[in-house]
Amino acid sequence: MPNEPDQRPISRQTILEALAALNRRLDQEGVVGEICIFGGTAMVLAFNARLSTKDVDAIFKPPDIIRRLAAELAESMDLSANWLNDGVKGFVSGAPEYTSDGLPQLSHLRVIRPTAEYLLAMKCMAARAPAYDTQGDREDIAFLIDRAGLKTAEEVLSIVERFYPPDRILPKTHFMLLEVFENISKRSSRPESVSSGESNDV
Repeated sequence: MPNEPDQRPISRQTILEALAALNRRLDQEGVVGEICIFGGTAMVLAFNARLSTKDVDAIFKPPDIIRRLAAELAESMDLSANWLNDGVKGFVSGAPEYTSDGLPQLSHLRVIRPTAEYLLAMKCMAARAPAYDTQGDREDIAFLIDRAGLKTAEEVLSIVERFYPPDRILPKTHFMLLEVFENISKRSSRPESVSSGESNDV
């Protein structure tokens, strides 16, 4: 069985408080750090697409100092021991695109994230199905597709191929995109329901 405390979701407010606390500790040590957030944390902070995330996937520097400070914060803030982790680094593109848009900027901690298109490409490459410990990537992919106004799987794949070699794109990515667009097609083919008070806002 998984450790129950480690499964508690981390809310937007908790993430912001943890980043602010990390900034204060970096200030105390006279160090300026940088953290690039990925995955669910980017969806929560930059896009307001979710209320919470399982953990904070990030790449950070200086790595040893931030890892030590994150462990201290896990104790003081009652967070999972692995609340901040860099497991995502194996999925980073060789041609990444980053931005700080929509993120807090602190005195001793620069916070950045993938652009929306790069994040979409990463989500498509992962293409995880929902499981007991993750909601999967389908909903995030659908959100980012809708936000970008993309109409076909081919358009999405062209974005993925900007960041990753085509031979690294697995069949599961194609299958998930087909599912996403099939669901989009089903929604758009429903009878017009404006008169019933439903909104068609994107």
